[in-house]
Amino acid sequence: MNVQIQSVKFDADKRLVEFVNAKMAKLDRFAERSTGAEVILKLDKDPEKGNKIATITLHMPGDDLVACDQSKSFEEAVDKAIDALKRQLDKFKGKTEN
Repeated sequence: MNVQIQSVKFDADKRLVEFVNAKMAKLDRFAERSTGAEVILKLDKDPEKGNKIATITLHMPGDDLVACDQSKSFEEAVDKAIDALKRQLDKFKGKTEN
C-alpha cells in the first residue's frame, strides 16, 4: 500500500514515521483492495484533550474511509484511528459482499 505521511506545524522524526509505516503495513492485511492511504499528523492548541491529531484516509475502490483521533501522543492517536478504520473496513466489506 502506498502511504503518504504529512506533518502539519512540525517535522515528524524518523521514529514516528517508521511507527506509522509499521502500523499501516499491518492495516494492509485487512484492506486488500486499498489503493493507497494518507496520514496527516498535526498539532492542536488544546493540551486538555491532547494536542496531537492523527487523520487517516484509506482510499478504497468507490469510496474513501476516514478516521481521526486526538490524543496526548501521536502513537496513541494513530493506534485509535487505525482501530476505527478496522471497524469501518468490516462494515465496508459487508456492504460490498452483499
